[in-house]
Amino acid sequence: MRTLDDILEEYDFLEGDERYSLLIELGRELEPMPDALKTDATLVRGCSAAVWVYPTEAGEKLHFLADSNAAITKGIVALVISAVQDQPAEAVAHMDVAAALEPFNLKNQLSSNRTQGVPNMIALVKEHAARLAAS
Repeated sequence: MRTLDDILEEYDFLEGDERYSLLIELGRELEPMPDALKTDATLVRGCSAAVWVYPTEAGEKLHFLADSNAAITKGIVALVISAVQDQPAEAVAHMDVAAALEPFNLKNQLSSNRTQGVPNMIALVKEHAARLAAS
């Protein structure tokens, strides 16, 4: 998975539809999530499309599998995951993930229904990080 900095570097050079294409490409690059993990328990609430996020065990570091049934939304999920993937749980628990995503200006680049679930994705990731860091 690409780092958020690498994605931003490419994103900054693109405009309009090219940015959509990049998001779609990022979604395609996500590690495959088995259908058996796409359950009500892993479904992120508040998203206009179906989004599933599943934490896996990776020692003290966070690792997530994620998927969506919508291509651009899947790319947004990939952005959120790239901000925290394989980072120490303690660091993510204290990270301002929303601020890390601010340079992408998603609210102005995408329709509000595509971005409405982002805070819920971030909350889910941070809650898992806090639980893992506390144990």
